[in-house]
Amino acid sequence: MSLQSVQAFFAEHAPDIEVIETPESTATVDMAASVHQVEPGQIAKTLSLKVKQEIILIVMSGNTRLDNKKLKETLGHKARMLSVDEVIDYTGHPVGGVCPFGLENPLTVYCDVALQAYDEVLPAAGATNSMVRISPQRMVELTQARWVDVSQ
Repeated sequence: MSLQSVQAFFAEHAPDIEVIETPESTATVDMAASVHQVEPGQIAKTLSLKVKQEIILIVMSGNTRLDNKKLKETLGHKARMLSVDEVIDYTGHPVGGVCPFGLENPLTVYCDVALQAYDEVLPAAGATNSMVRISPQRMVELTQARWVDVSQ
């Protein structure tokens, strides 16, 4: 259902963007970069977090790490990573396929400024072997995300 929800999202909001499915897994940054022959930084990984009582998504460049101090300064509170079951429950996507598109529930999305270093990034598309090619700015527009600086 997750891949289908992402495909439906793009069919409705951006029919020019194609969901790319591969026979190989793209569940990790290194796997995805190898399959799509791009730099790891172009892989847009999506982190699922809980801040106070709110579930949020942060899309980050694949070669960066979350800076907890910056995150707390930006959002005003500490965050914790969701469990595998929570990720599926809130996003509708499996770990390795989590993206800000076609979500099970409406969630606040943030995109880290490190993504702006690239003209094109590749976030997952609801499955561990699917991705899309998209400009960071278009991803922000489609998901109504907010730019933040929370990486190290």
